[in-house]
Amino acid sequence: MTPQDVITEVRRLIQDESAPLRYSDAVLLGFVNETLKRMAVLRPDLFSYIGEIGTLADNPIQSCPADSVRLIEIFRVKNGNAITEVSRDTLDQSTPGWVAETPGTPVNYVRHVRNPNKFFLYPPPVGGTILVAEYVQAPRTYGLSEAIDLLPDSYLPTVVDGTVYLAESIDNEHVNSGRAKLFFDSFTQTLGVGLQSRQITDTEEGGLDPRQVV
Repeated sequence: MTPQDVITEVRRLIQDESAPLRYSDAVLLGFVNETLKRMAVLRPDLFSYIGEIGTLADNPIQSCPADSVRLIEIFRVKNGNAITEVSRDTLDQSTPGWVAETPGTPVNYVRHVRNPNKFFLYPPPVGGTILVAEYVQAPRTYGLSEAIDLLPDSYLPTVVDGTVYLAESIDNEHVNSGRAKLFFDSFTQTLGVGLQSRQITDTEEGGLDPRQVV
């Protein structure tokens, strides 16, 4: 899926396929990129990315990469051991001096509850430690023909709905007629239904009470 694929469908829906065009490709491309960023806020799980995170040596406080919206999970040290998530209360109670521990290979990580892009490592990492982790990657600004990263092609209609909403919302006629709201509602509802369906596909017994499964 590329922004051009989205724009082609958007032009059909807003009846803007013949010259003179109401919107240039550049304007609609801006709407596509804005829609993707809105989606990352509403459904960050759609932009989850597994990659490597470098660390600051000898420091218990670490940061996600610059393109991260929020941390999802840390799996392991690259070419090394697994890292287990624990609560800060657990570390504070079991090892009160953990923030001043001698640097080594991290075995635990703790989320920073007030900053989704920061986390703590125990023990603090030695120099050169790299983590394998999953985080929500902020959508970059795309050109017309660039493939949109991470987002499945099945979400093309959703991106179209969000883009049409932005295009129609600057036109008083379509705001007053409710057409802009129609596409906005479709955009948000589809994202919500997609999240609800994960209970069916991503949980044991398809989200059913195990006692109901024959």
